[in-house]
Amino acid sequence: MLPDECGQITSFTLAPGVAPEHSDGWTRTAYAAAHVVADPLADCDPWINAAIDWDRTLAFREHLWSLGFGVAEAMDTAQRGMGLDWPTSLELIQRSQAVAKAGGHLIASGAGTDHLTPSPETTIDDVIAAYEEQCEAVEATGSRVILMASRALAAVAKSPDDYAHVYGRVLSGLQQPAILHWLGEMFDPALAGYWGSSDHQEAMETCLQVIESNAAKIDGIKISLLSAEKEIAMRRRLPEGVRMYTGDDFNYPDLIAGDDLGCSHALLGIFDPIAGVAARALTALGGGDEAEYRAAFDPTVPLSRHIFRAPTRFYKTGVVFLAYLNGHQDHFTMIGGQESTRSTRHLAEIVRLASAAGLFPDPEEAAARARPVFAARGVGV
Repeated sequence: MLPDECGQITSFTLAPGVAPEHSDGWTRTAYAAAHVVADPLADCDPWINAAIDWDRTLAFREHLWSLGFGVAEAMDTAQRGMGLDWPTSLELIQRSQAVAKAGGHLIASGAGTDHLTPSPETTIDDVIAAYEEQCEAVEATGSRVILMASRALAAVAKSPDDYAHVYGRVLSGLQQPAILHWLGEMFDPALAGYWGSSDHQEAMETCLQVIESNAAKIDGIKISLLSAEKEIAMRRRLPEGVRMYTGDDFNYPDLIAGDDLGCSHALLGIFDPIAGVAARALTALGGGDEAEYRAAFDPTVPLSRHIFRAPTRFYKTGVVFLAYLNGHQDHFTMIGGQESTRSTRHLAEIVRLASAAGLFPDPEEAAARARPVFAARGVGV
């Protein structure tokens, strides 16, 4: 029993999906930005302390690797800077990297400046030092760095030249080429005006100059602006050897498929809840079966657009809800209590759209898990 768009309670039957299985033959590199599983029984203050269920968290990463994905660790999908602090993030990276190394799995991990709280006294050198501290810690584990956008840099920088200076210094000290991450203000309002301009086209010029000046130190860039047009425009101007990793959770099927002038690889938060279907789509693409690629991927787009709708920063709630429904964790509890950031109607629509996308291999179990969540919110009681 689910509330509809008018708040009326109606019955809904979940459709059976296909069980996920390992896929190969991919022609795109695909990272899934993975969520963390909270420990609901920890004696802590959830709004202040991040208590993680390490066994379940690492098991979910094993699930993603088993399907063929790389893991993008300690990103915003893992509530980085939004409940997950730097010391806990580093422990997460260390634990995941150890499992990845043992299994020969692909991993890249976020390094930023989230342990630095900007103030009027904060300088550009402080930002560089903060970046370098995290990059050194990440590379010490053996993981590739994903160079995350910095709230401190956004607060301190006075011009595009400051961004060029910071990125040039930080990239020059890395042991492996990094993946840059341009996270738009729709995901994090504190990153408005990144690269020195509130105009994305002007910001893109600065970002491209940084990439061109440091191309040997850059594997690729993930942009999360929810604009296919901007991503394609930037993709066509990247230096040879630098990849575009789409971060567009609204338009990923088209961007990954590409066009005559190129394609995007992927580093996506939506791959966390749709991993099984996404693996089938990427296998079909690798085999040249465009019809199967579309049949698998296209039904997931309405779900993704719903999960990532504004305020986009709350998308993690939908990701974790689906992980719970599909048995990857035994509760719908999040770090920081963020299971409360989306409405009951929003969660009900996730159930409907996920069913239409074939995301419930065991619909009876998913329905049994959904019932107590909705009952706690006053549905069916």
